[in-house]
Amino acid sequence: MPCDFPSLGHKRQCCFRCDCWNTSLLGALRNPSTWRLLCQEAKPCRKVPSLRYQISDNLSDTLKKLKITAVDKTEDSLEGCLDCLLQALAQNNTETSEKIQASGILQLFASLLTPQSSCKAKVANIIAEVAKNEFMRIPCVDAGLISPLVQLLNSKDQEVLLQTGRALGNICYDSHSLQAQLINMGVIPTLVKLLGIHCQNAALTEMCLVAFGNLAELESSKEQFASTNIAEELVKLFKKQIEHDKREMIFEVLAPLAENDAIKLQLVEAGLVECLLEIVQQKVDSDKEDDITELKTGSDLMVLLLLGDESMQKLFEGGKGGVFQRVLSWIPSNNHQLQLAGALAIANFARNDGNCIHMVDNGIVEKLMDLLDRHVEDGNVTVQHAALSALRNLAIPVINKAKMLSAGVTEAVLKFLKSEMPPVQFKLLGTLRMLIDAQEAAEQLGKNVKLVERLVEWCEAKDHAGVMGESNRLLSALIRHSKSKDVIKTIVQSGGIKHLVTMATSEHVIMQNEALVALALIAALELGTAEKDLESAKLVQILHRLLADERSAPEIKYNSMVLICALMGSECLHKEVQDLAFLDVVSKLRSHENKSVAQQASLTEQRLTVES
Repeated sequence: MPCDFPSLGHKRQCCFRCDCWNTSLLGALRNPSTWRLLCQEAKPCRKVPSLRYQISDNLSDTLKKLKITAVDKTEDSLEGCLDCLLQALAQNNTETSEKIQASGILQLFASLLTPQSSCKAKVANIIAEVAKNEFMRIPCVDAGLISPLVQLLNSKDQEVLLQTGRALGNICYDSHSLQAQLINMGVIPTLVKLLGIHCQNAALTEMCLVAFGNLAELESSKEQFASTNIAEELVKLFKKQIEHDKREMIFEVLAPLAENDAIKLQLVEAGLVECLLEIVQQKVDSDKEDDITELKTGSDLMVLLLLGDESMQKLFEGGKGGVFQRVLSWIPSNNHQLQLAGALAIANFARNDGNCIHMVDNGIVEKLMDLLDRHVEDGNVTVQHAALSALRNLAIPVINKAKMLSAGVTEAVLKFLKSEMPPVQFKLLGTLRMLIDAQEAAEQLGKNVKLVERLVEWCEAKDHAGVMGESNRLLSALIRHSKSKDVIKTIVQSGGIKHLVTMATSEHVIMQNEALVALALIAALELGTAEKDLESAKLVQILHRLLADERSAPEIKYNSMVLICALMGSECLHKEVQDLAFLDVVSKLRSHENKSVAQQASLTEQRLTVES
C-alpha cells in the first residue's frame, strides 16, 4: 500500500551560535545536502604577542622560514611559524590563503599531520581556515591532506579531533564525491565512536553532528550508519538536551538517517518515539515560535518512523500499543499540526490488511470523517490530503469497503469535489476508486452528473498527471463495476468517451486494459449512444495499431480483438474496420505464443470473414 509522509527537516532553518566555535550555523543548516562550512575564527593553540603584520612582507618571510623548519622539524621555530600563519589568516583569510597556495607549503603539511607531530592541531587548524575558500579545496586534496587527516580522527587529543573535523568538513564542503571518499575510508564508525566517548565536549559533539547530517544525505552512508550504534548515541544525546537549538541540530541528523528502514527500527528500539511524544505533550499548547517548530519537527519525525514496515508494526502492537493510542488522540485535537500528523500516521499504519481491518472495526473511519468535516470550508489542505490518504488505504481490504460505504465515506469525500488543489483531488479520486468494487456503489456514483462532469474535466489536467490518470481510471471503474446503461449514458453525455479511448494508448498496461474492458462494455451495452464519440476519437485506428504492435501485452491484444467484434454492430465503425484490413493483422495472431490470444484471433478472424 502507498506510504504517506510529510516533508521533514530540509525546509526548516535553525540558527545556532556555539560558544566554543563563535559561529552561526544558520547557513549550514539551510543546506543539509553538503558539508557545512564551519567558520570558526582562527585561534592559535597558545597565546602569542599581538602583532600587526604587514601581510605582503612578514607573511612571505614566515612562509620561507616554514619551508625550512617543516623539513628540519625544529619544534619551537615551527610552532612560531604556524602561529604567525594563524594570525595572518585571522586578519585576511583570502589573501593569506592565496599566498599559502602560491608558496607550495601545502605539500609539506601532510608530513606534519602524523600522530607523532606536536603541531598537528595547529596544522589542521590552518587547513580548516584556508579550506573556507573554495579555490583552496582542490589544492588541499591534491596535496594529499585527506588521508592523514582521517588518520588523526583516531587521536585521543580533543583539540586535534576538533581541528581535524573542521579541516575535513571544509575541504569536503559541497562535494559529494569527496564525502563519498570519506565514507569509503571508514569515517562514519570512527565519528560515531567519538560521539560516544566525547559526549561531554560540546564543540566535538556538534562537529560530529554536523558531519553526520551531511554524510547521511548520501545513500552510500546508510548501510555504514546502520552497522553502528548511532541510533542509541543520538537518542541518549537527545534526552540530555533542553535547549531548542541543540535539539533542532539533532533533528537535522535524525531526519536523513530515519529514511533508512533499518535505522528507523533502531531508533524506535532506542526509545526515540517516547522522546518525541514527550515533546508533543510539552509543546502542544505553546504559542512560542520555537515550541511550534519543535512540535512540527517532532510529530513529522514520528510519521517518518512509521514508513518502515517493521518499525510501524512494532509501534502498532496489534492496535493496542500506547504509541498508536496516543496518535489516535491527535486526530480530534484542535492543533492543525497534530491533526495532520495523526492522519498521516493512520495512513501509514494502514499499510497492511490486518491493521486496516482492526482500525475500521474500532471506529477510525468516523474519527477521520469528523476531521474532514472540520476542514470542508476554507480548510487546511494538508489535513484534507492526509485524512483522504488514510481513508484510501483503509478502503483497500475488500471486507472494509461495504463498512466504509455504510459509514457514509463517499458522501464525506464528495464534499471536496469542488477543491482546486491537485493533491486533494488525487486522494479524493483514489479513495472513491477503492470504494466502488460493489456494483451498487459504482452505479450510484456513476449516475452522479456533477461527479462525472468533474472527472471529465480532470481527465484534461495535463499539468497534473496523477489527477489525470486517477480520473481516467475512476471513469473506467464506474463502467466496469456498475455494468449500467445509465452510467454509460451519463459518461457519454458528459464527454467522457474520448478520454477512455485515449486511456487505451497509455504507457501503463493496467490502464490500457482497464480502458479496453470499459470500452467493450460500452460497445456491448450502449453502442448506439456512443458510436459517434467512438468514431471521432478514432478508436478503430487505435485498435489496429495496438494489434499490429509487437510490444503490446497479450491481454491488450486479446481485449482489443474482443472490442473489435463488439464494434461490428455499428455500421460506421464496421466500415472503418473493413477499410483498415484487420483480417491481415488478426490472422497473424493465430500463431501467437499466448493460447488465449491465439484462440481469440481465430474467433475474430471468423467474425470478420463472415461480416466482410
